[in-house]
Order: sequence, then C-alpha cells, then structure tokens
Amino acid sequence: MVVQYKCPGCGADMHYDAKTRKLKCGSCGRLMEIDAMPRSSADAGTEAEDSEDGEISPFAAEEIEDEAEFGRIEREEGSTAFDGEDGCQYVCNNCGAVVVTTADTTATSCSFCGAPVVLGDRLSGKKAPVWIIPFKVNKEQAKAAFRKWCGGGKLTPRDFMTADRIKNITGMYVPFWLYDMEGTGEADCTATRVRTYTQGDYICTETKYYHVYRRLHMAYCKVPVDASEKMNDGMMDKLEPFGYGELTRFNMPYLAGYLAEQYNYDDRELLPRVTERVKRYANEYLASTITGYSTVAYNRKNIQLDPVNARYTLLPVWMVCYDYRDSEHIFAMNGQTGKIVGKPPLSKQKIAMWFAGISAGVFAVMRLVTMFLA
Repeated sequence: MVVQYKCPGCGADMHYDAKTRKLKCGSCGRLMEIDAMPRSSADAGTEAEDSEDGEISPFAAEEIEDEAEFGRIEREEGSTAFDGEDGCQYVCNNCGAVVVTTADTTATSCSFCGAPVVLGDRLSGKKAPVWIIPFKVNKEQAKAAFRKWCGGGKLTPRDFMTADRIKNITGMYVPFWLYDMEGTGEADCTATRVRTYTQGDYICTETKYYHVYRRLHMAYCKVPVDASEKMNDGMMDKLEPFGYGELTRFNMPYLAGYLAEQYNYDDRELLPRVTERVKRYANEYLASTITGYSTVAYNRKNIQLDPVNARYTLLPVWMVCYDYRDSEHIFAMNGQTGKIVGKPPLSKQKIAMWFAGISAGVFAVMRLVTMFLA
C-alpha cells in the first residue's frame, strides 16, 4: 500500500517540514498540522495510553526514593514487553512509475517524479513503531552545521575544511529499540584508609580497614539500541543523547519526504547487547557510591538486570556522504540536536607541524630547567 499526502489546495505532494513541524506543500507552500491528518493504522487503540497533555516526560528526580532506589517501572501496553525477501515493487500514485525498494524500506521517494512515498503496509502489526522523534534539523540547517563542523578540524586538510564536496545528504529515520530495565546491585568490599605522619624521627603509616556493603535497586529508562543491520552501531551510539521529552506517538505523515527503514533485529535479539551496556552503567554507579577510601577490594559483587519494556522507535538521522580525494567519507548527524559524528581525514603535514611544535616546547622547557639548575 503506497501512501502519499496531497495538498488540498493545489493537489501537489506534501512532505514533513522540520522547521515548522508540519506537512508542507512543495508547490504552494501550504502547511497542515500533523494531528489534522488521518492517524495511521499503527496508532489504532493507542490514544488512551497518552498522557493528558500528550507529552512524554523524562524520568523525574522527584521519583527517587533514596540513593539509587527508584519506583518500579510498569510495563506499557502498545509496546513490546518481555513476558516477543528480496526487493519489492510498488506503483507511485502520482505518476504511475514503479518504485523498487528493499524489503526493509518503509519510506522513500519516487525516482521518476520525486514524490515522497510511504509504504503503509510495512508499518502495521509487529512492524508498527510505537514512538517517533520527528526531524528538528532541516536539510539546509544540516548542510550549514556540517560545513561549520568541518571548518573546526585543527588537524584536517585545508581543502576538506571548506566542506564543498558534499556528495549527498539524506534524512532517514533509523529503527531503534528503547529499553526500560530494572536491576539490583550488591557489593561486599574490604576498604582501607591510609594516613602517613611524622612522629619524632619516624615516618609512621596508619592503615584502617573497613567492611563496606552496598545494596542498590536501579532503574534505567529509554536505553537506545539501533536495530538496523545497515547502520554502524558505534556511530549510532555516538549520536546520543536524544531528547526523549519530544517523543511523539508514531504517525505516518512524519515520514513523508524522508527515508525510513524497518528493524532487522527484534527486541529479544538485541537484549544481550543492551544488557551488557546497562551492566556497565550499573557497575560505574555502584563504584561511585564507594568513595573516600585509599583502596577498595571487592570480596563479592553481583548485578542482576531484568528487562521490562522494549519500544520500537524511529529516530531522525542525517547521513552525509562526502567525496574527498576520490574516496567517500560517511558522517552522521543527529536530526534532533545537530550533533555530528564521523572520522574526518587527517593532514600529515598538520600532524607533523603539531608534533614539531610540541617537541620544540618540551626542548625549550628542558633547556630552561638545565640553565636554572646550573
């Protein structure tokens, strides 16, 4: 099923405009509220789950009962809770051309007339997202931010810093799972405090030993893990954080004019990865509660984590392909915050000059020290 949004004024195609956060006609400029559009079938039966003001509030500090103890997370209806081909052809409604897509694509554009195309049949049932963060950075803003970012590279080649070789820039919604997890942590430690002092002709060292015990209840909300096999996991992790206060119930008009993909890995397949990630957070937090000691030796440490919710969510990402010296460099930009990640090329000449400057500085300091001691 091909879904295309037409302007009621002139009949031209409409796309989601990140600047106004409305559907915009590419011909007459007419704007329409997303809420005025028909809700997608993916949202059926979910309205009752929204808060009264329709906004999702981040985890609030006042919910903390004591040090690292949180109220239990409740499982949500309308999200996945832990208790679960080849290319295809579609016909463009605008010009009748055939739109060929991969099996994972959920939104694209007609290669003949350029009309935004949303593939509604791939956004229903288990493939229906629960949440979406709409694009907040539009294409022109993304280009300007990328050029500014390139110009700030102190060790990048001068001709790269001009950022005038952007091959293409594509806005796409990347599939993520947002996990809520609860856990308990327990640690039994032997800690010491060491004090050194002088008494007469003696230097004395005093060591006191302490038995330290910690038991914590922890809750982690909305931990993101990208679910696309095409996206680099490390790059997607570095795009964080996203502002989850702007999470919106999924509606298909948000996809108009952008690319979008289905998830390749379900919530259970990615559970080991998110568990390992949250375990690192838990270990760091547990260690942060044991401070003020000279040494800490763990006799016993145990962290247990339990998943509660996993919500299929689409997050906005600009992918930038930069053509530099006959090779392509891929960068990603957070479509909500404008944060850019990627590895720019390095200038061997600038690196050599940087090391030469450091070496000259070190030599000058050593010479001054030698002169002073002489």
